[in-house]
Amino acid sequence: MNRREFLKTTGAVSAASLMEATTRAEVRKPKQAVIILGESVRADMLNCYRQTGLRTPNLDRLAAQGIRFDKAYNCQPVCAPARSAIWTGMFPHTNGVWGNSMPLGDTVHTLGQHLHDRGVHCAFVGKWHLDGVDYFGTGRPAPGWDPNYWYDMRDYLQELSPEDRVRSRQRSTGNDPTWTADHCYAHRCANRALDFLAKHKDDDYLLVLAFDEPHDPSLCPREYTDSYKDFIFPGSPNEKDPLTTKPAEQSIWAGPRIHQDPVPIQAHQFFGSHTFVDYEIGRVLDEMEKSAPGALTLFTADHGVFLGSHHLQDKGPAMYDEITRIPFIVKWPGVAPHGAVCPHLVSQIDLSGTVIDYFGHDVPKTMEGASMLATFRDPSIAPHTEVFIEWGRYEVDHDGFGAFQPIRCVRDSRYKLSIHLETTDELYDLEADPGEMNNLIDSPVHAAKRNELHDRLLNWMNVTRDPFRGYYWGHRPWRPEFPETWNNAGMTRQRESDGYLPRELDYATGLTMKEATRPK
Repeated sequence: MNRREFLKTTGAVSAASLMEATTRAEVRKPKQAVIILGESVRADMLNCYRQTGLRTPNLDRLAAQGIRFDKAYNCQPVCAPARSAIWTGMFPHTNGVWGNSMPLGDTVHTLGQHLHDRGVHCAFVGKWHLDGVDYFGTGRPAPGWDPNYWYDMRDYLQELSPEDRVRSRQRSTGNDPTWTADHCYAHRCANRALDFLAKHKDDDYLLVLAFDEPHDPSLCPREYTDSYKDFIFPGSPNEKDPLTTKPAEQSIWAGPRIHQDPVPIQAHQFFGSHTFVDYEIGRVLDEMEKSAPGALTLFTADHGVFLGSHHLQDKGPAMYDEITRIPFIVKWPGVAPHGAVCPHLVSQIDLSGTVIDYFGHDVPKTMEGASMLATFRDPSIAPHTEVFIEWGRYEVDHDGFGAFQPIRCVRDSRYKLSIHLETTDELYDLEADPGEMNNLIDSPVHAAKRNELHDRLLNWMNVTRDPFRGYYWGHRPWRPEFPETWNNAGMTRQRESDGYLPRELDYATGLTMKEATRPK
C-alpha cells in the first residue's frame, strides 16, 4: 500500500488535503543531472571557445543554452589523475591516483557512492580508468554505480571478436570503410546513455557519459576523417618557444623538434574523431530535450593536448594552458542564464561537491572541493581566487614521459606559478603573455607577486595533506631565505569524517579526535 492509499483508508486527511497532496506529487519534477566527459579535448577545440574550423555544433548548442566557463582547469593533466579528482572531489595526491594505472585508495569514495547512499540512482557509462589495472579497466562496476549500465572499455572489447579487438586499437582501422559507427566505443556508449534516459525519465538520477575518443587511436567512421583531409589547425606563436628558460624536462621531451620549424597541424583522424563524438553527444542532447528537459547538464574534459605548442606533443609534466585549461559548459534550464560566459576561475575539484549540493546534500568534509551552484545561478560570482594543479607521474606501467616529475602549480586571475621540484620553476603573466613564453621566475619586478603565490601554494599543500610536502618546495633558488626546517609546519592533519569511517583517534591520547588540524 502506498502512502496515498494508507492516508485515504485511515481517514488521516480530508479529501481536499488528499487532493492537494496528490497535486503536489504530480507536479513535482524529478531532479536529474547528466555529466558528459570528453577525453583529450582542450578548450579551443570547441568552436564556441575559438573558431578554428573544427566542427562542434552540438557542444556549441549546449553553450548557447547555458554558461561557458573561460577559465576552467583540471587538477592534473593526464587521464586517470584528472578523472580521480573529478569523481572524488579530492586531489590526486590525496585520493592515491597520482599516475595512470594507480588505484583509488581504500578510504576514498566516489560521487556515485556518495549519492547512491543518499538515495540517488547513479549510472556510469564509459571510460572509468580508476581501477588501478590497465587502460581498459576491469569490467567491474565501482561501488554506487548501476551495474546494468556500467560499460568500461573492457566491456566493449569483450563484445568484439578477437580480430575486431585488434582492429579497434590500430589507427589504420580509421581508413577502413567497414569500420562504421556501430563498431565505435563512442557510439555504443551513447546508445546506453539513450537507453537510460528513455527508461528513467521520471526518476531522480545522475547519469555520467564518459568518452574515450578522440584519444588515440582516434577511430571514427571514415567520412569524419575525410572531411578534415585539407584542414590545418591554426597554430599559435608558442609553437616556436625556444624553451631556453624553461624546465629541463621540457627540452628533453621536445627532443629534436626544438631545433625544427613547426609543422602544419594536420591531425585529420584525431579531429574527425572529435567531431564524431560531438555528433554522438548531439544524439544524447536531443533525447534529453524529450526525456530530461530540466536536467542539470555539464560538459567538460579530462585534459587537453599540445598539438605542437612549446614543441611538445600530447600531454605530460607541464602546466601550460593547452593541457590544463579545459572546456566547461553548464546548462541548467530555468536557473543558469542562456549564452552566458563566466570569466572567473573554476576547478574540476569542485565538480563532485557541486553535484552533491545539487541533489540537496551537504558536501562531505573529506572533499577538497566545494560547490559551484551559486556561480551556476549567477556567473558573475567567482567561486575561487585561485586554482591548484599538480603532477605526479604519467604512468606506472611504462617509463614514458619522464617518469616521476613532481610539480605543484597555482593560478590566480592573472599569474601562474609552477614549482618543478627537480628543475627550473616557472611564473607567467597570462594577461601580457597568454602563450606562456616569457618565464618571469627570476624577475625582480615580479618577486613580490611570485612569493605571494608561492605562500598560497605551500599553504594548499599543507591544508590538503600533500604527502610530498616538505621544506624543499619552499626553499627554491629564487627564495633562498625560506627556512629549511625538519618539522615543516609542525601541524598534525588527520582526515575529517565522511560517514564511512570511524572518527579518527588522537595519537597523543587515544581519544576521539576533536580538531583535525592542530599543533602536534
